[in-house]
Amino acid sequence: MEKLVAPSILAADFGNLQRDVEMVNDSKADWFHIDIMDGVFVPNISFGMPVLKSITKHANKTIDVHLMIVDPDRYIQTFADLGADILTVHYEACTHLHRTIQAIKAAGMKAGVALNPHTPIAVLEDIIIDLDVVCIMSVNPGFGGQSFIENTYKKIQQLKNLIEFSEAATLIEIDGGVTDKNANKLIEVGANVLVAGSFVFKSDNPTETIENLKTIIN
Repeated sequence: MEKLVAPSILAADFGNLQRDVEMVNDSKADWFHIDIMDGVFVPNISFGMPVLKSITKHANKTIDVHLMIVDPDRYIQTFADLGADILTVHYEACTHLHRTIQAIKAAGMKAGVALNPHTPIAVLEDIIIDLDVVCIMSVNPGFGGQSFIENTYKKIQQLKNLIEFSEAATLIEIDGGVTDKNANKLIEVGANVLVAGSFVFKSDNPTETIENLKTIIN
């Protein structure tokens, strides 16, 4: 199966947001990765519904929304209405995770669960079969530009084993510190989707950077 690249719009130039969205449209990227942060679940506030609406108005690829917020159930239908194709919630933010996943699917989106670096893969054993995506955080959520946590490789292997054992069709997504230096190893141990923010948007030629990353992993 083709491996996917999802540029993280959190690292885009917000003064030229339409330009950067159109750059991703015209690039070899597969998904738009959109981080929604509330300043409560994570120590940062990113952007909310009006900005997402502006992004989806111009984007013509899969919209992968990653909620780093408390009580995400309140906004499931809102994000569906705004055009999210995939909605990922944090395991740590959901009291009734199974119910949340079913609500996401009932709203017509694919459902994902994100795990913080300290959260073990084993917590997903009873729900993996229902998940379209698992997003393994390879940095602590809340800020872009952090260093990659090496333990991530082990977690990817554990998750891949769980997916195969459960005969699930779940994609493994990696978010945080992804570069051309670790991309190949991430894919080798089982990743399917690589989120790249600063590495793409802070590069001299983001289009070329995305194409190089796509070439490395396929």
